[in-house]
Amino acid sequence: MVVNQIICKGLDYLGTPYQFDAPSYQSKTFDCSSFVQYLYGMYGIQLPRNSRQQFLKGKSVRYKNRRKGDLLFFTTRNRENKEGLAKIGHVAIYIGNDLMLHTRRNGKGVTIEKINRYWKNALIGVKRVIY
Repeated sequence: MVVNQIICKGLDYLGTPYQFDAPSYQSKTFDCSSFVQYLYGMYGIQLPRNSRQQFLKGKSVRYKNRRKGDLLFFTTRNRENKEGLAKIGHVAIYIGNDLMLHTRRNGKGVTIEKINRYWKNALIGVKRVIY
């Protein structure tokens, strides 16, 4: 199943350094959306470069109906007061058990993180791009 392949491949990149606006289609550094674009692209699922554009793809699903491989979109402190798509500042991959695979500016690089209260409050939406 392609979802499991994407997640397993993503785990190979744990610790890969974060770089804002990292170049597309390379794996030396990632930002959140280049990581998602790179992983899904490896399996023939073409996604745009940034999280706001990625949010326009796929089918919206309710958080309670999320499943492995769905994309989770969040606002950030810099974007929380913006409107519409401009509010989106982060994307992660749901990997099951209330965990997500992503990268962000926290110095850890690609990591697995629990979807805690902070993330649930920042959630903008969930998109399914694998059917």
